[in-house]
Amino acid sequence: MPRTSPLLATLLALATTAGATGTDAIVQAWPARKPVRDAALEARVEAAMRGLTLRQKIGQMTQPEIRAITPEEVRDYAIGTILNGGGGWPGQDRAATPAQWRELSEKFQAAALQATPGIPLIWGTDAVHGHNNVRGATLFPHNIALGATRDADLVRDIGRATARAIRASGLHWAFAPTLAVVQDVRWGRTYESFGVDPALVKRLGQASVGGLQDGMKDGRGVLATAKHYIGDGGTRRGIDQGVTQASPADLANVHGAGYLGALDAGVLTVMTSFSSWTDSAGYVEHGKMHGNAVLMTGVLKERLAFDGLIVSDWDGIGQVPGCTPEDCPAAINAGIDVVMVPFKWKAFYDNTLRAVERGRIPMARIDDAVRRILRVKFSIGIQPAVPATVEAMQAPELARRAVRESLVLLKNRPGLLPLKGTARLLVVGAAADSLAHQAGGWSVTWQGRDTTNVDYPQGTSLLAALRQRLGAAKVTFDADGSSSDPKDFDAVVAVLAETPYAEGEGDVRITENLRFSRRHPKDAEVLQRVAGRGKPVITLLYSGRPLYVNDLANKSDAFIAAWQPGTEGAGLVDVLVEPVAGKAWPAFTGRLSFPWPAGPCQFSSHEARPWWPVGGGLSGKEAKADTKPLPEPADPAPICPL
Repeated sequence: MPRTSPLLATLLALATTAGATGTDAIVQAWPARKPVRDAALEARVEAAMRGLTLRQKIGQMTQPEIRAITPEEVRDYAIGTILNGGGGWPGQDRAATPAQWRELSEKFQAAALQATPGIPLIWGTDAVHGHNNVRGATLFPHNIALGATRDADLVRDIGRATARAIRASGLHWAFAPTLAVVQDVRWGRTYESFGVDPALVKRLGQASVGGLQDGMKDGRGVLATAKHYIGDGGTRRGIDQGVTQASPADLANVHGAGYLGALDAGVLTVMTSFSSWTDSAGYVEHGKMHGNAVLMTGVLKERLAFDGLIVSDWDGIGQVPGCTPEDCPAAINAGIDVVMVPFKWKAFYDNTLRAVERGRIPMARIDDAVRRILRVKFSIGIQPAVPATVEAMQAPELARRAVRESLVLLKNRPGLLPLKGTARLLVVGAAADSLAHQAGGWSVTWQGRDTTNVDYPQGTSLLAALRQRLGAAKVTFDADGSSSDPKDFDAVVAVLAETPYAEGEGDVRITENLRFSRRHPKDAEVLQRVAGRGKPVITLLYSGRPLYVNDLANKSDAFIAAWQPGTEGAGLVDVLVEPVAGKAWPAFTGRLSFPWPAGPCQFSSHEARPWWPVGGGLSGKEAKADTKPLPEPADPAPICPL
C-alpha cells in the first residue's frame, strides 16, 4: 500500500485518538495481503446500495439490544443488526425455548425486510462455549481447556455444534472466538483464551472460525467474530479494558497471530477491543482501540485486505476521548462499521445522522461501512436449516470428549487413578453438585453465578455422573466435609472452585494474589477436614486461570486442573473411574497451555520458574512420583511486587 493511502489520511485527520506519527512502521509490521472479491457479490452489494437512503444506511450501522427494541422499531429505523447480551432473552424469560427464540427472530426479520426489501437483519450473540445464553444448550469447556487439548479438529467440531445450536434458535452471528494471547493471568477473561503461545492461538482460532462458518450459506453455519482487536490479553497487570504496552512487532506477531489465522479461515466480522495500546518501542500512547484508525483501517482493512465488517463492543465508543456511547463520529471515522449501542441507540441514530449532515463523518465512510455490512449479509444464508428444538442445541458426546481430553493432572500417587468401578467414594465441596461452578462465566447469564442447576436441565454435575457410574449407594455427598469420616470410604473426591465470573468482575485486583486458599477459604477448609484422615484424596479444581495451590496439592494425593468443564460432568468421570470391561482407560492427555504458578505472585504467562511449565502435565500412568512436599511461600506484605 502507499505510505499513507488517501482514505487513511482522511480518517487520521478526523479520528481524535489516532496520530499519523509512526504509521508506516505500525502498518508494515503486518504481512501484506491481497483482497479477493466475488464479482457477483460486489454487484449485488452495489445494487442494494443504490436503493438506500442516508437514514437507512445509519440504521444498518446501528446495533441495539433486544431488550431495548421492538420489531416495529426495527422497521421504522431500518435497523440492520441486533444482539442479545448475557442475560437478554425473548420476553426476558431465561427459560425461553428454541422455538420462542426463533419466533422472535422471525418477527425482527420480517420487520427488517419491510424496511429494506432484500436486505436481511442479522442477530448476534455471545456464544463463547456453546450457545451459552439459551437454556438447554450443551455448554463446552471454555477455551483455556480446549487449549490444553491442542486439538484443532475437536475445536472445529465444537464450532460446528455451536453454530447448529445458534441456528436452531434463529440467530446468525457468534461473537466468538476470543483470540487473546494472555500475558497476565490476573485478567478476568483468561479462560476465553486458548493459551500463551501465539501459534496455538492462531491454529485453534482458525479451526474455531472454520467450524462456526462451515455451511454458512446453507443455513447451518454462522458468522464468526475475531475478537477483541487487538491486544486485549496484553493489558498491564491484567486489568480488563486497560493498556497493552507492546512494540508494533509484538502487537503484530504475538497479539495479531490469531487474527491472521481467522482471516485465513475467511472470518467476516471483527470486534474491537475495549483496551488501549501504547507503543513500547517509541513510548507513544495510541489510546483506545475504538478510536484507532491506523490499526482498524490502516492495518486491518488496508494492509490485511479485510473486506468484512468491524463491530464495536458494548458501548465501547463511549470510551473514546470526546465521545459518549450515543455520539462518536471519531470511532466511525476510525473504522467502526457496526456500532453496538445496546440501549441508547435512538440517540446514537439521531446524533450520527446530524454528524453526517454537518460533515463530521464523510459520506464515503458511511458508504464504506454499509458496503461491508451488505457484503457480510449477502454471504450468509439467512434462513436456518436446523430445527428449532432443544435436541438440535445439544452435543453431549462431543462435549464429554472435550472435557475428558482437556483435564490436566498436576499431581498423582502412582496406582491411585483410575478409581475402581466398585469404589465407595466420599465427595466433598459444594461445587461437586453445582453446574454453575462447572460452567463458569458466560453461562445462561453474563457472569454465570446467578444460576442454579435448574438452569441447566441438559447438564450432569460431577456428583450426578459419579452416582450414575458407581451407583448412588456408593457415593456419599458431604458438601463441607463435616458429617462423614473418610475412613468409611475407599477414597475422597474433593471439588474446589472459583466463583463464576466474566469480564471485569473476574480480574484479580492489585491488592490480591493467586492463592486459592485466600480467595476461597471455605473450600480450603473443606479439603483440610478430609485430608490426612487415612484415605486418598483426589482434588479437582474448577478455575478460569492457573492459580497458586501448593498448600492444597500437598493435602491431596492427586490434583487435577479441571478448568470450567461445562455441562457434561460424565467427561470427568471417564478419567477418574476405570472404564467398563473391555474398554481402555484414556488416561490424562491434557497439557497446560499456560504455566502453572509455584507462588502466589506468579502472574506472568512467561514465568521462568513455575510449578509446571507450558506443556506440563502427567498421564496418570507414571510408575514413580515426586513425593517431596511443594514449598508453601507466604503471601508478600503488603501486596505482590508491582
